[in-house]
Amino acid sequence: MRETLHHLEQTIRQRRSTDPSTSYVAKLTARGRAKIAQKVGEEAVETVIAAMADDRAGVVGESADLLFHLLLLLADLDISIDDVCDELERREGVSGIAEKASRPAD
Repeated sequence: MRETLHHLEQTIRQRRSTDPSTSYVAKLTARGRAKIAQKVGEEAVETVIAAMADDRAGVVGESADLLFHLLLLLADLDISIDDVCDELERREGVSGIAEKASRPAD
């Protein structure tokens, strides 16, 4: 899985600066971070809708869309998938309740 995400991450990073008329990644990048973040939100909602409908194939497809757009947002923020995986590994074995309690208050 990590290899697939790394490959996709590299492809996204390479395409961000290409011609927006020939690359969806470049087109969305040119529209700015707010538009990329909006797409992440849309795909998250579509994933939830598919889950609530018990549409397994829909969840798979929407989850792929969600991961793609999340990787694009991370690239826009210059955050790597390894940064996210490192955080997940840091949290491994820690109760979700305890982990959340350890975060600084907003």
